[in-house]
Amino acid sequence: MTKIDLHVHSTCSDGLFSPEEVVRKAAAEGVTLLALADHDSITGVPAAIAFGAAIGVTVIAAMELSVEYLQYHDVHLLGYGIDATDARLSKLLGSFQERRDTRGERIVERINAKLTGENRAKISVEEVRALAEGALGRPHIARVLMEAGYAKEMEEAFKRYLEPCNVPKEYFPVADAIAEIHRLGGVAILAHPQSVSDDRTTIRRVVGELKTLGLDGIEAHNTMGTANDALILERLAMDLGLLATGGSDFHGFGDDSPLGTIRGVPIPAKCGTELLVRLNGQQEKR
Repeated sequence: MTKIDLHVHSTCSDGLFSPEEVVRKAAAEGVTLLALADHDSITGVPAAIAFGAAIGVTVIAAMELSVEYLQYHDVHLLGYGIDATDARLSKLLGSFQERRDTRGERIVERINAKLTGENRAKISVEEVRALAEGALGRPHIARVLMEAGYAKEMEEAFKRYLEPCNVPKEYFPVADAIAEIHRLGGVAILAHPQSVSDDRTTIRRVVGELKTLGLDGIEAHNTMGTANDALILERLAMDLGLLATGGSDFHGFGDDSPLGTIRGVPIPAKCGTELLVRLNGQQEKR
C-alpha cells in the first residue's frame, strides 16, 4: 500500500530534525510521497528533494504560510508544488524570517525575566539556535527549557513559559498568500480547518469564502480532528469542488503520529494522487 504524508516540518522552521533526517525517517516508515512544508520557509526544500530522489521518496516542494482572514488570525495555508527557486519568494520569506527571529529573541527575553523572578538561570538565544540549526521557533525554546530542567514535557514548557511570555506574530493577508502560491505555479490548501473554528457551520462558511479568493483545497485528514471530522471535511471539499489532502503535521516530538499516519491510521493515498494530478495540470498551464 502506498504511504503518503503531505505535511511535515524540519529544523528549517519548528521541527526537531533536518530535512534529510525527516526524509530518511519517512522512508523508514514506508512513505514514498512526502511534502516538506516548513512554516514561512522553503530553505529545506532543495535538500529534501535531492535526498528523497536518492532513496526513493518523492518530495513535493511546499511551505506553510501564517495568514490572517478577517478576525481569524494564525490561520495556516499550505502551498504545494511551488517554485522553491523563485527569487521574489526567497526575498519575501527571508524578510518574514527575520521578523520571526526577532519575535523569538523577544520571547526568550521575556522568559528570562520570568526565570530571574524564579531565581533560575537564564537560557540563551544561542542555545536555541544551536538546537534548531538556525531557526527560532517556540518548540525549540521549549526544548531548551526542558533540557535546563525547567519543564518535564513540551506542554508544561508552553503553559508555564511560552504562553505567558508570548509575542504576537505577523501574518500574510490570505488573499495575497493565495495569489503568491498561484504565481509560483502551486495550489493553496487550508491546513487543519479546525484551527479556524470548532464550529462546523463556521468552517463551511469560511472555506466557501476562501474559495472565492482562490483556495484550491482543504486538509481534510489532519491531527486536529477525528476520523469522522475527516469524512465531514472530505464531503465539504467535494461539495465545493475542492481538493482534500492529508498530513501528519510531523515535527519530531514524542507525541507526534508516525510519519504517514494520523493516530495510527494511514493517510489516504488518494490525497496524494489527486494533488499530483492537480499539480501536473498547473504546470501544463504555465
